[in-house]
Amino acid sequence: MRSLLTFLARYNNLIIFLILEGIAGYLLATGNNYHNARVVNAINGLVNGLEEKIINTRTYLNLRDINKSLAAENVALRNSIERLVKNENSLFVSVSDSVFRQQYIHATAEVIDNSINRQKNFFTINKGLNQGIAVNMAVTDGLGVAGVIVGCTENFSIAMSMLNIDFKLSARLKSNGYFGSLNWDGRDHRKAVLSEIPQHVFVSIGDTIETTGYSAIFPEGIIVGTVSDFEKRGGDFYKITISLATDFKKLHFVDVIGNMKKTEQLELEKLFK
Repeated sequence: MRSLLTFLARYNNLIIFLILEGIAGYLLATGNNYHNARVVNAINGLVNGLEEKIINTRTYLNLRDINKSLAAENVALRNSIERLVKNENSLFVSVSDSVFRQQYIHATAEVIDNSINRQKNFFTINKGLNQGIAVNMAVTDGLGVAGVIVGCTENFSIAMSMLNIDFKLSARLKSNGYFGSLNWDGRDHRKAVLSEIPQHVFVSIGDTIETTGYSAIFPEGIIVGTVSDFEKRGGDFYKITISLATDFKKLHFVDVIGNMKKTEQLELEKLFK
């Protein structure tokens, strides 16, 4: 109580001044239509601005749930496309495939751990055997190649990142179909190297690089990146530098792709290798 009285005694002049200012402002606003309108408009503007900030904050906080929803919807659409798209040139249909001739299944997952600054990088996703994930499934970020599953537990999986010097991928120039081997050289996380493209092939900056579908892991036509540089070196092949489509520093939601006919394909290939 003594502290309150001391405070009032010290700042009594200021307190009286603020009270009188408030009374004067009230009388001015209520006694004059013009000033009353200005005060009301100012208060409404303040309230509207505050409401807009609250709405923006709520929207930002909900972005995580929105991203999850969009990723799940994207996977559902991919699975629908796989079931509906039929190859008109195909003369043979596998009778063991009872799911509308569907070859690939898709599942969305969230990256919960990731590295990009090592020679051999991996990332962890929050789905595993219980959710249908298995070793040797392809992983993309929805736009480009991200990696391949190399290990699973019941609820988590480890993927070998494309930013791993042991990662190999069959890729081709979309413009002319010439294919080669693509790998990461351990330097820039935004670049990879495509080799085994003959020097008589026309290559230009900006050419799209995509998967060939020759392996039993990645479907055909998934974007890898674009040509950013190329040079002729000793021998008969180019060294082609690729700007990767996947931004591994922002890798968050991924699409895991499983080949339903992989076992059949691999068993057949074993007979001739």
